Amino acid sequence: MKPFATALALSLTIACPTLAFAAGASDTDAERLARWNEIRTSIFGDKAVQPTETLVKVDAPVRALDAALVPITLTMPEPGKVAGVSLVIDDNPSPYAANITFGPAADPSEIKLRVRVNNYTNVHAVVRTKDGGLFETAKFVKASGGCSAPMGMSDEEAMKGMGDMRMKFAEGPHGAKSTEATLMIRHPNFSGMQMNQITRDYTPARYIQKVVVSQGARNILTLDGDISIASNPVINFAFLPEGTAPVTVVASDNQDGRWEHSFPVPSPSN
Repeated sequence: MKPFATALALSLTIACPTLAFAAGASDTDAERLARWNEIRTSIFGDKAVQPTETLVKVDAPVRALDAALVPITLTMPEPGKVAGVSLVIDDNPSPYAANITFGPAADPSEIKLRVRVNNYTNVHAVVRTKDGGLFETAKFVKASGGCSAPMGMSDEEAMKGMGDMRMKFAEGPHGAKSTEATLMIRHPNFSGMQMNQITRDYTPARYIQKVVVSQGARNILTLDGDISIASNPVINFAFLPEGTAPVTVVASDNQDGRWEHSFPVPSPSN
């Protein structure tokens, strides 16, 4: 795959104006398919991306209650085959929302996160299998204006405590060996499209670009993100705990901010 960056979206917008300006509720299925084919080629090159009904599923609201805070669940029913998953929001200004690579300590069965949705759009999930295959599925979501929605507070207030983190742990379902974790990161994730309600200027983009989660020397997951991730990111994932080493999170943003926190793993219940 090509490098993950907002520049991808900007280059797509310049080369293919339909990506930015033709999206909308009235688009035909053919127009949406053409847009997806352009995005798919820009991200994955000439590699075949095959449809699947078994390797990945997308759960998202048909109509979002809040376009700036849309919950997305990616379920991988065959986790042993999965190396990573990408989330693409076709009609967002920066379509490539997140790229997640699972490490040896991960349980890739499910991952949840919250995103911005800027227009009526298909949301694509593309799984990368351990043998190098690419497989995709999609869900249509009705939403509008999520990338430009103001935060309802000043930029200074939004940035207070930036980089603070919390993590909650829970046992995996049905006696599974995995542990579920919910990671919360304090960060405004400014999209660059939001207008400061006091100055009436656009707030420069500042967003979490990378999150690396590990237990000891074992990587759990690496998430590369962009402006489509909602403010104050929340990521729910599962991992296979080993020993008593804490879970360490290293997060960095596009303006060289870097934060690191460790969280003790609770002892397994008897």
